[in-house]
Amino acid sequence: MNVLLIGSGGREHAIAKSLVQSPLLSTLFVAPGNPGMAEIAQCVVLRLDDFQAIIDFCRVQAIGLVVIGPEAPLVAGLAEALERAGLKVFGPSAAAAQLEGSKSFTKQFCIDHHIPTAEARSFEAAEPAKAYLSTRSLPIVVKADGLAAGKGVVVAASREEAEAAVDQIFAGGIGGGSLLIEDFLEGEEASFFALCDGTRALPFASAQDHKRVGEGDKGANTGGMGAYSPAPIMDGTMTERVMEEIIRPTLKGMAARGTPFKGMLFAGLMIGANGPKLIEYNVRFGDPETQVMLPRLQEDLLALLLAAAEGNLQEKSLRFSPETALTVVLAARGYPEAPQKGSVISGLDKAALVPGVSLTHAGTRREGGKLLADGGRVLNVTALGKDVAEAAARAYQAVDAIDWPEGFCRRDIGWRALKNLGAGKKN
Repeated sequence: MNVLLIGSGGREHAIAKSLVQSPLLSTLFVAPGNPGMAEIAQCVVLRLDDFQAIIDFCRVQAIGLVVIGPEAPLVAGLAEALERAGLKVFGPSAAAAQLEGSKSFTKQFCIDHHIPTAEARSFEAAEPAKAYLSTRSLPIVVKADGLAAGKGVVVAASREEAEAAVDQIFAGGIGGGSLLIEDFLEGEEASFFALCDGTRALPFASAQDHKRVGEGDKGANTGGMGAYSPAPIMDGTMTERVMEEIIRPTLKGMAARGTPFKGMLFAGLMIGANGPKLIEYNVRFGDPETQVMLPRLQEDLLALLLAAAEGNLQEKSLRFSPETALTVVLAARGYPEAPQKGSVISGLDKAALVPGVSLTHAGTRREGGKLLADGGRVLNVTALGKDVAEAAARAYQAVDAIDWPEGFCRRDIGWRALKNLGAGKKN
């Protein structure tokens, strides 16, 4: 079948790499794609807010499945527009995508369905928000209510920092200009993914992301500076707890609302002394988590996404490699505040020769035969290894083969797992 993949980042490049391995695939189209995806798929120019143009393209090209990568088109209603036109889509409706599109909606949903999460309150203006801050203990979390490209969250250690975050969100209209103030959760973070068809949910995979721009988890929050999979804390027992206490109640609750969830449900979790709590939901594959999950997948991704779109997932355990995958994000200087664009990148061929390594493009463009940086997060270097130490060593060997003086990366991706691995060897 012909497939249209919507998106242009590292997540979509990783999805494309998996889709082209499927015997079900005839032609993969990507809109708009990127230079890396252009090597394995046909890039097409389509405006993602022009739903009719996308529908017309799908009809002309006999598209059998549309896979929507980014969150913005999902929140805007692209999935149901395509479904109304008779097309099969992997991704939730706008109503179901509220789980990511509105943190206030999700918080109330968790309360209604007894899903463990942090106490929080929503605000539409700065003064009531600041008054509430004065009643809470520190640290405290301030979140833009709507979509903010992974950058609308501030974990404030002081009242002044929290109030500055409130002012910034309201003054800048970030995430729709409303916000959530949430109690800080103690524990270890993990990303957990479940493949859903509206009534059934299958555990997919886990990962740990590194949100802070600086080493030692310091600096501004970003869209993610690296990840590894699986997350050691998400063992079989914890996975079943997350499914029973968080994922299944969500799927049941969304169906009861008349807004069944179909697609990839991504739960950001805090695993504390009393078990898992939901930090937030995303309604699509994660970035950069996808780059470390899909290289481990030992299933036909296209067949899985098609079954989810058709409401026909089979109850089974999905097969993943026992190896660890680790990805390092290479970002442009100035990211996340003001990334510098236009610098030349070379050495990718040399980097790809490192055993177990694959590269995905996240923010690049071609000009006159040269590869240029064209975003904040620009490249992902992913490596497989027998454990996190081997995967990290391979990934950084490949990073060092890339010639891009204007780029930077964190040098401690996987530090938590490496620390635990070292402790285990000493014992």
